[in-house]
Amino acid sequence: MRFSTLALLGLVGTAFASEMDLLMEMKTAEREAMRSRGDFAKGKHARREKEKCKDGRAGEYACDNVDMLDFISHEEMGSTTREGNDVWGWTSPNGREFGAVGQTDGTAFVEVRPNGELTYLGRLPTQTVPSLWRDMKVIDGYCYIGSEAPGHGLQVFDMRKLLSIKLNGNDASGPVTFNIATDLTAWFRGFGSSHNIVAHEEAKMIYAVGTGRRTPCQGGLFMVDVSDPANPTSPGCANQDGYVHDAQCVFYNGPDGKYNGREICFAYNEDTLTIMDVSDKKAPVVISRTPYVGAAYTHQGWLVDENDMSFLLLDDELDEMRGTGAAANGRTTTYIFNITNLAAPINTGLYQSPVKAIDHNQYVIDGLSYQSNYGSGLRIVDVRAVEADPSGKSFKQVGFFDVHPEDDAVGGSVAFVGTWSNYPYFKSGHIIVNSIERGLYSLKYTGKK
Repeated sequence: MRFSTLALLGLVGTAFASEMDLLMEMKTAEREAMRSRGDFAKGKHARREKEKCKDGRAGEYACDNVDMLDFISHEEMGSTTREGNDVWGWTSPNGREFGAVGQTDGTAFVEVRPNGELTYLGRLPTQTVPSLWRDMKVIDGYCYIGSEAPGHGLQVFDMRKLLSIKLNGNDASGPVTFNIATDLTAWFRGFGSSHNIVAHEEAKMIYAVGTGRRTPCQGGLFMVDVSDPANPTSPGCANQDGYVHDAQCVFYNGPDGKYNGREICFAYNEDTLTIMDVSDKKAPVVISRTPYVGAAYTHQGWLVDENDMSFLLLDDELDEMRGTGAAANGRTTTYIFNITNLAAPINTGLYQSPVKAIDHNQYVIDGLSYQSNYGSGLRIVDVRAVEADPSGKSFKQVGFFDVHPEDDAVGGSVAFVGTWSNYPYFKSGHIIVNSIERGLYSLKYTGKK
């Protein structure tokens, strides 16, 4: 199946295309080239067994301090397009671990067993048509799924449905293909397409971002109150700084006392770090807009310490490709911001990966940043030194697992290939990593914590 997301959105040929339009066009063109050379061919990616990382290798994969516990392909997870994107996870009340695996034609669900093995349980098809972009987050066991597919809206799926699926014996019930009409808790249609889904679990709020420049929200933070998952409602929109590509929203408890207890969103707005106070849903306020040297496309980021909130890390998706600032060498570049004063953040330094790759998504837990850097795979960086040395010179890579071995011989590549994202929040230490071309990896960091 061939499809062009930009064509579906009616954006091809726009005389004054936005940066996001151009980025989507670049990715769509690269994806078409990948299809043409057979990267997603049937039977291309077989099931892999457990591989310990030894002497820098885990089978065909380069690695350090990260073991592969299991791998399952997109084909085995029921996808007919066999192309992946985002990933998130959920832990049931009794401790079982599950993954929601984004694919161009839907969302696959897996269980991560105690030994790290992956079991495919079923899938939820796309609400309308396939799209390169699908994003999901989980609040209280409900998975909220958006996509750039036109008219997709927000799927609300209760992951507790996975608990009763049986795969063996006379009462086997799976894998299950869920029905987009009868198996959803709700289908919210307040917006059509979206680029990312941001979840603020404490506030029971979903913020859909990139919901269309040509809509009233202009791609800003489209607010969805999910305190009643069966009846999502929208209290408003924060579009004061235009298009938001991604964000992290928290109840603030950091050093800037003026905002303690307020709901603050750290938004990544194409060319700036934009900090917003969204406590009043009818009147959100921009606290600051901060550009930085080397900016090409401000993509995503995360607080270094959610209990302190003094620093955050920011990744830029096009600086390596466009050769801006320090990223001219093609090595993945992470920007460090001191945000002790929310009205005046300061870019204090940066960290560069040892290899070339484009960065995409990162999440920080206990001083370790888990970075999905496209062609160089999962990179784990110790960022605990940020308080003592905010320049980034003391940051250190402590582990990695490269899910795209095709570019290893040349020291990496600046291309939209390899891993899209990872989910490192399971208490077991299992990390699930979604690959665009291959499938889902179950990994475990074995280095010093």
